[in-house]
Amino acid sequence: EGEAEPEPEPEPEEEEEEEEEEEEGEAPPELTAEEMAARCQVLIDSITNTVWDYIRRGLFVRHKQTVAAMIALKIATNDGWLKDEQVDYLVSGKDSSDPGNMGPLGAWLPEIIWPKIKALEGLAEFKGIGDTMQSDSDDWKEWFSLPNPEASKMPSDYDKILDQFYKLVFIRATRPDRTSVALNGWLKTNLGNNFVEQPPFDMGATFKETTNQTPVFFVLFPGVDPTGWVETLGKELGFTEENGNFRNISMGQGQEAPAESIVQRFAKDGGWIMLQNCHLMEDWVPSLERLLEVVQENAHKAFRCYVSAEAPSMDWMKNMPESLLQSCVKVSNEAPADVKSNLMRAWSEFSQDRIDASSKPKEYKGILFCLCYFHAVVCGRRGFGPQGWLRMANGQTYSYNTGDLTICDTVLFNYLDTNPGVPWQDLRYVFGEIMYGGHITDFWDRLVDNNYLAIIMKEDLLEGAELGPGFPAPSPEGLSNTGYSDYVSANLPEESPPMYGLHENSEIAYLNSATSAVFDTILRLKAGSGGGGGDDGGGVDAVIADILERLPPQFGMITLDEKAEPLMESEHQPYVLVAVQECGRMNLLLGEIAISLDELQKGRAGQLNMTQKMEDLSSALSINQVPGRNPFHKASWEKFAWPSMKALATWYPDAILRCEALEKWTEKITLPFSLWIPGLFNPTSFLTAIKQVTARLKKLPLDNMSTETHITKMMSKDEAVAYPEDGAFVHGLYIEGARWQDPDEAAAFEEDIAGTMCAGILTDSRPRELLCEMPVMYIKAVVIQSTWVPESVGYIRPESHLYNCPVYSTTFRGPTFIFVATLKTKAAASKWISAGVALAFQTDG
Repeated sequence: EGEAEPEPEPEPEEEEEEEEEEEEGEAPPELTAEEMAARCQVLIDSITNTVWDYIRRGLFVRHKQTVAAMIALKIATNDGWLKDEQVDYLVSGKDSSDPGNMGPLGAWLPEIIWPKIKALEGLAEFKGIGDTMQSDSDDWKEWFSLPNPEASKMPSDYDKILDQFYKLVFIRATRPDRTSVALNGWLKTNLGNNFVEQPPFDMGATFKETTNQTPVFFVLFPGVDPTGWVETLGKELGFTEENGNFRNISMGQGQEAPAESIVQRFAKDGGWIMLQNCHLMEDWVPSLERLLEVVQENAHKAFRCYVSAEAPSMDWMKNMPESLLQSCVKVSNEAPADVKSNLMRAWSEFSQDRIDASSKPKEYKGILFCLCYFHAVVCGRRGFGPQGWLRMANGQTYSYNTGDLTICDTVLFNYLDTNPGVPWQDLRYVFGEIMYGGHITDFWDRLVDNNYLAIIMKEDLLEGAELGPGFPAPSPEGLSNTGYSDYVSANLPEESPPMYGLHENSEIAYLNSATSAVFDTILRLKAGSGGGGGDDGGGVDAVIADILERLPPQFGMITLDEKAEPLMESEHQPYVLVAVQECGRMNLLLGEIAISLDELQKGRAGQLNMTQKMEDLSSALSINQVPGRNPFHKASWEKFAWPSMKALATWYPDAILRCEALEKWTEKITLPFSLWIPGLFNPTSFLTAIKQVTARLKKLPLDNMSTETHITKMMSKDEAVAYPEDGAFVHGLYIEGARWQDPDEAAAFEEDIAGTMCAGILTDSRPRELLCEMPVMYIKAVVIQSTWVPESVGYIRPESHLYNCPVYSTTFRGPTFIFVATLKTKAAASKWISAGVALAFQTDG
């Protein structure tokens, strides 16, 4: 009884808590400086890759390299292993204003490249490279002609002098078509393979990143349907329509109330809802966004909302609220766009049972396969920009999809069943003009569309005629549905421009445009974020001073009118009016340049308040952009100028040349023997003047006049020493997609046109010659013939030896169309139609 009671033992939970407290009290072992740096680098790399994976999943394919490059360049400058000046040389693609003589390089190096090479001499690593290249011209010519110069040894020991970044800068200046590959190599070296090659889309991994408060937004593309991804995953996790916890609604008129009701019910009880095609309900989508904000506050943990919509037709347009997109996990998973992928995807839409159901199975499957190939080609042609489809010039695309194909299949099936033979012409018309042509708004695109069908969908199709180069149509005799798929896998040639009827050079043109798009976007975003540096080293002030110093004086319109007055009764009166009008337009442009720069100078000096117009002008000058090129800017020189794709550094010297040409023309207001027609603001007025002069001289009705073009033997404007009959000589045009024969080749095709010797025909371009300058052209006024076809673009000539060639102000094509030229050809005109051959008034550089 006298013994003290033993103290109770602590509970196990209390012991664990005490042990945890002791453990928490112990400081973790300290890391050495090297270990800490390594640990930090692991964390940085992990965060960088995680952020990139999240971003790139919602990016279009064409934007992924741009964003990856922006991230890489920002990391490089922040970490100090690249300077802003070095990055500027890569992104800006600078040109030297006074590059000097090309020497022996002039024999093979494109003229547009030389100013870029000389500009690189501003970097110490490239000091004297122009002289070095001239000394070792043959070695550099060999390197320049390589298919993969970015992976080849550079001449003159530059392989040892330059690191990977400087090689990228040099490739950007000399071979823009290989810049994309070189940039990917640099990204892979510095940020890892994940920034260049991404794994296939994984719906399961994406789902793990979602919550009941995070919708998933799918961007819809032709050939891509996210419904299957969601339904398959839902089935695995128990969310199906049979279980009552999954609903798929295709949005349209009258679907708003059911959609809202199900969203509210599933948010309360749990479930998945998929709202498709929300781009058709733009007015309702803000209501959906507000509804999601409300229900997600207390949503069931199993609630998920999936939204799908097509991207707007223009990059700057919006069809979804920005705040909704920001709150979603975005998925942009585009289907491959090559011929093989498109063809296999198109053919998979049709089963053997469908073929067997036809009363003419042999004809049906042969024509159906041809139709699938046609579908694959018109879809894939979008990848070649305006040379593929002109509508691409407006930032839009033709939204061909399997719906167009299946409707054509129904037409084909019925036509074959109800006709004793194959109505080839009817089928071509229905497919080309109605089904696929129904999407098309441009005459030249419609011509390409119908041209494809005219080439491949004809009687010899069932006898093994070629669908594309090296790809004959398979014999339908005894060939099953899977047999056609096997035939494609075994026999379809590698992807190349000729598969689309285009020249090999069109891929180079496309790659050049892709390179420009990447760096132009980076420049615009840099300027828009304030990083463009209007004050960087007084760069904008230097540009303003340079422009004002070289600004030509305005034309004295009173004096000019006095000069023109005595000539108003002459036969050349229409040409006189054109000259006076051109000078008036140039005065408007020169006046706007002078006034806007004067205001900007005063604003930067503090003498005037900076307006938005001044800010926009400063932004454009800082990134070497012609003011007004950005459609959202208030400052614009372009609205007073001519269509152009040139950067400011090359646009302004071009403007000075135009002033000089007008000054020479108006000395006596006498039409030059050969006019630089690309130097006109309104070249159509000059074409009208040609018709007016001829109509008055020959007393013909102007309404019954048109023009035709002939290519003379004169290679230089100085060779023109007299006016031609019924027309005028013009020079300065370029041809894209083909070339005109050299004088030696053209000698076999000489002809006398109203006393002017003309020669040559269209022929294939040489490798890497994207734009070839044309000889002096003879534009002749002629009387319209009854066989000519009036179209929205002008009169189309039916002669087999002529190609009706569109003429544009720029390689942008599209809205810059001017007139139709008639070019002689020995090959069928259909070849040049498929190749997208056109004349342009100017180069891009």
